[in-house]
Formats: sequence, structure tokens, C-alpha cells
Amino acid sequence: MVSDTHRAIDAVWRIESARVIAGLARIVRDVGIAEELAQDALLAALEQWPREGVPRNPGAWLMAISKRRAIDLIRREQTYGRKLEEVGRLQTDVAEDEFDLEEIEDDLLRLVFVACHPVLSTQARVALTLRLLGGLTTDEIARAFLVPEPTVAQRIVRAKKTLAKEQVPFEVPQGAELVERLASVLEVIYLVFNEGYTATAGDDWMRPALCQDALRLGRILAELMPKEPEVHGLVALMEIQASRTAARTGPDGEPVLLLDQDRTRWDRMLIGRGLTALKRAEAVGPYVLQAEIAACHARALTPSETDWVRISALYEELASLAPSPVVELNRAVALSMAYGPAVGLELLDQLGDALPDYHLLPSVRGDLLARLGRTREAREEFLKAAALTRNERERRLLIERADGLP
Repeated sequence: MVSDTHRAIDAVWRIESARVIAGLARIVRDVGIAEELAQDALLAALEQWPREGVPRNPGAWLMAISKRRAIDLIRREQTYGRKLEEVGRLQTDVAEDEFDLEEIEDDLLRLVFVACHPVLSTQARVALTLRLLGGLTTDEIARAFLVPEPTVAQRIVRAKKTLAKEQVPFEVPQGAELVERLASVLEVIYLVFNEGYTATAGDDWMRPALCQDALRLGRILAELMPKEPEVHGLVALMEIQASRTAARTGPDGEPVLLLDQDRTRWDRMLIGRGLTALKRAEAVGPYVLQAEIAACHARALTPSETDWVRISALYEELASLAPSPVVELNRAVALSMAYGPAVGLELLDQLGDALPDYHLLPSVRGDLLARLGRTREAREEFLKAAALTRNERERRLLIERADGLP
């Protein structure tokens, strides 16, 4: 019975921890202290729930306990008079069901922008977001990204100290700042998703749990910011890409490339959700365009039905809106499928040394050369790509492609 209760506590914590921390952060104005208080409430649950049973509203229970402790902390720090004005109606006898849902959602949105603040490094933003908003433990984050647990712990501690030192306000940015800050939030979520979708290193081609964490964060953000097109664009992109999960690996976990996948194994429900999210994006942005590209693939029941001409045009639009060598690399693939490998190779040659350590550049070049019958050069490119990648599954695939050439 105790183990069942502990599993219930774990599930509740994953769902409710971000809201609890967000509500506390508004009161104490310090993300680090807010998380400590939330952890205290979790410990109280671990002590009481196995003995007394899970409360009818466990999220509200955690919120009530943690806010009482926040008030106690404020009193101990002898700033009771000033801080209690910020706390407002909260009292030590606050009921578990008294909390305003709209206020909690506002707090959650503020926490999203604090955890993804540009004052933090990218790695710190990712770790702190998964910790505060994803409810993951330090060990889980470390295993997901194949880094030592103390490294992740240090990133999180430093991130909290940086936020406190820089006095980052616990608020949602407005006006022009919102655009810049929202881009940082979306970047963090998509970085998490991409690490799950195609792991940078290690023995696994995918880490689906990370994709699910990113999707959950994206869906929450879409509910909190329903008028932001790029939020819906990112959610649409992740939903559609996640729909391919079951088809992206073979029986032994080996990678299966897009054109070789069994499309009957694509999750049509996720595709439907993605297309619905895409309809809600009423303006064009980088994530919306990428979602449009993913939708072109999703609508094609067979590889031959793919509208590569439209995909090429979408990549051209994306390149003008958010130019980058990676976008040009993907545009070269689309052009090669629409107009022939020689056209794609011509664009690749224009990239020069823009992506010296990016293994997908020689991988794509090898594919185009192979299609042109230049097999010796193609083999060299596949082997170069294999030497650059840190993912063991991908390395084997590239070596097999090199060895399979005549």
C-alpha cells in the first residue's frame, strides 16, 4: 500500500510541482528558496500520505503546506510587515481549495520566463527548466543528457544564484522584450525535444521520455499564451515529429530514416493534434514554417506523395526569415528531392566551412553523391560523418551506408 502511495506522490509531484514552485516564487521572489519550500511540502506528503491517505485535492494540499512554510520563513527573516502585504490574503489557516486557478496559471507563466531567462547559459536554462517545470530529479536530467549528476547539480545551483544575483524579476516581459524572451523559452523547449528525438550521444537513437517532457511543457505554454503563433507552431512541430516515434527505430533499436519508415506506424492522433495546433498559429514565424514542413510529410501517405516542391519553397521562406547554415542544409535536401541531387549538391557546396563539425553535412553530401553515382566520394563522406557523430547508433548506420556502396 505504501508503494502505491509513493507512486501516487511521484505522479502528483510531476504534475503539480511547477505550479507550487511558481506560486511560492511570487511570494518569496527567489526561485531557489521557492523550490526548497516546495521540497519541504513534498517531504511532508511522503510522511503523511502513506499514513493518512492521499488528499482529495493533492495539488492544493501541497500548495497550502508550502505557502504556510513560506509565511513562516518570512516571519523568521523579520520582514513580516513588508512581505505580508505581497502575500495578501494568505494566512496560516488557508484552506486547501481556496486558490485562484487563474492566479496560479499567471505564476506558472512567470516561472517559465524566469527559468528560461537569457542571463543563464543554454545548458543552465535547459537543466533548470526540466527541474522546476518538468519535475525531473537531478539524476533523471543527468541520465537524459549523459552527463555526471554533480555537473547537472552545479548548473542548477549556479543558475539559481545567477537569477538571485541579477535580481531577475518574477514577471512576464512586455512589449518588444516579450518577443526576445519568448524566443529563449521556445528554444529551451525545442532543445529538450530534439535531444529526445535524436540523441546527441550515447547508445540510443532516441530518448522518448525527453520528447514527452518537451511536449508537455509546450502544451502548457500554449494554454498559458494562446495568442502567440510561434508557441502553437512549436507545439504543432513537436506533435507531428513525435508521431513518427514508433517508426523511427527497427527491431534492434537501429535508426530508420524518414523515407524508409512504415508510415502506417505513424501516430495519426498526434498528427491530428499537430495539424490542429498549426491552424491556431495565425502568423508566420520560424516554428510555424517548420511545422508546415512537417505537415507536408505527415499528409503524404507514401514517400512518393511528398510535395517536395512546396517543402523547398517553405525552406526558402524559412531561410529568409531565420537564415542559418542548418536551414540551408535542409533546403539542399528538399531541392535534391524536388529537382535532382545535382541541384542540392550545388547549394551544399556554397556552405563551404560553415558547419565544420556537424556530421549531417557530410552525411547529406554522401547521400547526394551516391545518387549521382559518385560512390567513391560518397563513401568518404559517410565515413567522415561517422567519425563526427557521437551517437553510436548513428555511427553504425553511416558505416553501413558506406560499406553498402558498390
